[in-house]
Amino acid sequence: MTNPMLKVELHAHTSDDPVDRIPHDGRALVDAAAAHGYHAIAVTLHDAQFEVEALAAYAREHGIVVITGIERTICGKHVLLLNFPKCAEQVSHFDDLARLKQQAPNGLVVAPHPLFPFSTCLGRRLLDRHADLIDAVEVNAFYTRWVDFNRPAVRWARAHGKPMVGNGDIHRLSILGRTYSLVDAEPDADAIVKAIREGRVEVCTAPLTSVEAAAYMTRLTISGLRAKLSAPVRAAVRQPIGSSSK
Repeated sequence: MTNPMLKVELHAHTSDDPVDRIPHDGRALVDAAAAHGYHAIAVTLHDAQFEVEALAAYAREHGIVVITGIERTICGKHVLLLNFPKCAEQVSHFDDLARLKQQAPNGLVVAPHPLFPFSTCLGRRLLDRHADLIDAVEVNAFYTRWVDFNRPAVRWARAHGKPMVGNGDIHRLSILGRTYSLVDAEPDADAIVKAIREGRVEVCTAPLTSVEAAAYMTRLTISGLRAKLSAPVRAAVRQPIGSSSK
């Protein structure tokens, strides 16, 4: 009898994220993932490698493997670096990424939401130029039946022989479970990465309704505005009395 495939989420944020304002912490993410039947999750903060040790112990109690990850900004574009050592935080150019892959062959490079119309997405030019560095392409949960920026990414992945992974890009727990991966692997980070690179992965996904998509985007937009408005206040609080801001 073969082992069942693992339900996996490879793109999730928590309140430790230094860029986005996320309402849930790591334990809440694990609790929600366990309720949805997940076997593995990757915490991918923006430009900061999440320290997984404490959360990994808690997750194991729920039958979940936590994979080290980071959503690193490389030349202004977002790239998911999974199962790499902490030096992944220092990658700032695609040449750095090539060296990292040579140093850590058990890592996985995923192009997240690569052809969405946002400035931080890779876009076709960089996808084509650095196709040899990309191990897998993300099918992102944020789409509807009528508006789906995943479609060109799926075509690109198929044309270049790249496996696809389903990710929620979890900024709010409400979207967890809508899009995910099923991976034919043992519940171990190295084994999961190896299986994905070999194409032993399936994407399971369902579109959001227009109402769900609008509500989700509204919550993210309001949260982003609050973060921007509160940033000067936080900076002022941190600045010593009598010091100059210049």
